[in-house]
Amino acid sequence: MTAWLSAGLLFTFTAIIFSLIKWGNVKMVGVTPVKTFTFIAILFTSGLDVGLIMFPLTEFGGYADLAANPEYGFTNALAIEFGFWAFLIWGFYFLTCFYFCIIEPKVKFFEIGLVKLINNVVIIGTCAFTAYLLLSNLPWYLPQVGDGETIVGTFYLIVFAVIAAAVYSSTSLRYVRFLSLATTWMFIGLIAVMWVGAFTGENGSVGDFTSTFALLGGYFGNIHQFVLPLNDYHEFYLFWWFAWSIMIGQFTSRFVGGLRTYQVLAAMLIFPSIPIALWFTVLYYYSSQGLDTTGFYNLAMIIVGVTFVINSLDSLIRLYTDNLGMTVARLGKWKYFVLNLAAMSLLTLLFKLDFLQIQWIGALVIGIFFCCLGYILVKRFRAVAAIDSSPKENKIDFSKIELAS
Repeated sequence: MTAWLSAGLLFTFTAIIFSLIKWGNVKMVGVTPVKTFTFIAILFTSGLDVGLIMFPLTEFGGYADLAANPEYGFTNALAIEFGFWAFLIWGFYFLTCFYFCIIEPKVKFFEIGLVKLINNVVIIGTCAFTAYLLLSNLPWYLPQVGDGETIVGTFYLIVFAVIAAAVYSSTSLRYVRFLSLATTWMFIGLIAVMWVGAFTGENGSVGDFTSTFALLGGYFGNIHQFVLPLNDYHEFYLFWWFAWSIMIGQFTSRFVGGLRTYQVLAAMLIFPSIPIALWFTVLYYYSSQGLDTTGFYNLAMIIVGVTFVINSLDSLIRLYTDNLGMTVARLGKWKYFVLNLAAMSLLTLLFKLDFLQIQWIGALVIGIFFCCLGYILVKRFRAVAAIDSSPKENKIDFSKIELAS
């Protein structure tokens, strides 16, 4: 699958460059535009999941172990972690956001019956994987509930409650803005609290933070190393990003509020990377200095991680139910809630049983990319070549989000 993944990566980066050259100055306006800060908050909280909070502390040691993983020797563990989560990788979301905002209204590739079905399978499967990540990481962060390794009944109840909250919040689009802004501010607060704990008093100083933060230069100085997969674990991450890319682009394209194409790319690469860089720097200092995170800090990370999961699942459940016509208006709130809760819970258990793999979903998305390109070249080339603006019916009206159901 490495060759298939590499082909998908090269296609993605080539398509980004082409889009900038041809449509770089086009204003992107979605069907429900919001102001720029709200758009960034929606992008950040919808485009990330609990892995951002819970993975790094368990991964730094592996990235630093060059005896076992010599392929990481070109830079430091903090730069590797950042490269797996930030900056260049957000170009995936830009490309799909741009496509659904500017190109898809003319192409309508995702309205083809089979494509719509496959796309919704991808969305539903990735939703369940997000819930599974929370379930699988809870033992490490809440060892007081179990033995720190085994998933006990309490963890299943927590994840079930999170899925239930996400399904309920997906019943109204008005919750999206509130959840996104609340999750963003909670994450910023978590960074601030743990920063104070690491770099004040006896634990460290502002100078320690500065020197640790400077290690991120190892990513930018070696950014070309992250274009293609470094090893199997990096492949896992890249397939994961592909799995998310279509649905996040489809969802966030609704909310673009008049930024030009090059500005949307810059916003997607830079703004999410700033809090990620700060967060990883703080966590890396805790890891490298052996500082204790048990108790309050672990609990705080779980709370913020849970809000990320609710926010992400809310967005994605809303997306696939709209695509499939399984709306609250059609089914009623009670039937909508029960059906989605049952589906998400069952699929989460299938990931737990290793019946599903996120790599399969990512590979399927790459196939969709190539099929979409082929469809454009054969069926819609002239229509796409003539595009010079967002759909005319999309107007910049920031009040639409208040009226959305």
